[in-house]
Amino acid sequence: MEYWVIGVGIIVLLMSWWWIVKKESNIKVRKGIKIPKGNAGWPLVGETLEFIASGYSSHPVTFFENRKSIYGNVFKSNILGSNIIVSTDSEVNKVILQNQGNTFVPAYPKSIRELMGEHSILELNGNMHKKLHSLILVFLKSPQFKAQITRDIEQTVKQCLASWTHKTIYVQDEVKKITFTILIKVLMSVGPGEDLELLRTDFGEFIKGLICLPIKFPGTRLYKSLKAKERMMKIVRRIVDERKKLMMNNNAEDQCILDALLRDNKGELSSSNPSSSLALERICQNIIVMMIPGEETLATAMTLALKFLSDTPLVLTKLMEEHMELKKLKAAGCSNDYTWTDYMALPFTQNVISETLRMAHVVNGIWRKALKDVEIKGYLIPKGWCVMASLTSVHLDANNYENPFKFDPWRWEKIEAVTSNNCFTPFGGGQRLCPGLDLSRVELSIFLHHLVTTHRWVAERDEIIYFPIVKMKKKLPIRVQPINA
Repeated sequence: MEYWVIGVGIIVLLMSWWWIVKKESNIKVRKGIKIPKGNAGWPLVGETLEFIASGYSSHPVTFFENRKSIYGNVFKSNILGSNIIVSTDSEVNKVILQNQGNTFVPAYPKSIRELMGEHSILELNGNMHKKLHSLILVFLKSPQFKAQITRDIEQTVKQCLASWTHKTIYVQDEVKKITFTILIKVLMSVGPGEDLELLRTDFGEFIKGLICLPIKFPGTRLYKSLKAKERMMKIVRRIVDERKKLMMNNNAEDQCILDALLRDNKGELSSSNPSSSLALERICQNIIVMMIPGEETLATAMTLALKFLSDTPLVLTKLMEEHMELKKLKAAGCSNDYTWTDYMALPFTQNVISETLRMAHVVNGIWRKALKDVEIKGYLIPKGWCVMASLTSVHLDANNYENPFKFDPWRWEKIEAVTSNNCFTPFGGGQRLCPGLDLSRVELSIFLHHLVTTHRWVAERDEIIYFPIVKMKKKLPIRVQPINA
């Protein structure tokens, strides 16, 4: 009986492999042009195991480099159950990131789609996405917001650092207390209290299900994450209802992204409008979805910035000098208040942040799905196939950066325009360029300023793990002391 089951299993695997090969063959004949060279790997699993193994190594681009050396900068593979074209070419990546809606659409694993919901900003396309993205961007660029959030970040950072002294702390956990507090303030104008702590706890459970098997039985990872999202939704719905009632009777300036979304939908959100419930549900869903990039990416960047600074004393010394100089200038002036511009105008600090983002691999790659056959630089991306624009490979390519695995902030003094550099895309690109990129930079700048001007630390030896998300193996333990000690 067991041999019969094994035999059927082998037949199924062979048929699956034959179907994949046949499908690729049909594509080549139909277009009269070959798709990028590559290897589909093993039946069903493809090259997933090698892809994951590379992420657990100290050299996360091994998977890409091995295939680049054989097939070139653009190659085909089969990862996580999907036929995929992988691009490690900055020019091809630029086209992929800039062509949205009618050419490429976001493509996420099923577990992520389940958790985000169908009306997520990460899934939206066309005018709806453009409108939502624009609303958020306009709010984040307003002078009133910049002034207030600068003060909020300073206060939160100071409070957190005060709890670090004279003991060993785990940076990876501690910085999330900063980033999540600020994030919830930006999204919903909610300060410290019960709601914040409940959201923090459930978000930690929710985020664990982003990369997992798409099985929703009780006890599974996805099931637990969906339950955590339900609890978060109850809190967010109540906050949304409260803000909606307040807004109906008040024309004050927007204090958070939720205010901006409610004000834009004010006509649709009247109690007599039959679509009001649906509109509110979409707003609640997107508030939670926006927590994902806003929390995980920045906390990771903060952690790795401390890791790199701890490993490169010369960089740390230069950074301290720049921030001590700023502190002296403020002390000598008529006001000790720091502004958004003060932090963003620190050249070496911004170089440190850029170098951290280049090496940190916070977003390893961006996945899209082709809605039609697309030809880029002579490469065919077949309709229905996924394409992965590998940001990590471009950031760590020796053709783009000299000695790419060395943490060297001074390299950015030679690169004229960081934002227009096709080889530097930590925040994505095109219409989906992260609207919070400047906020992330200023938050990192404030964190570094108050850390290096008031404290010293000694870090334990630790390693970076790159899969399923970027994190420190030991959460980066450090021992912190105030300078006057």
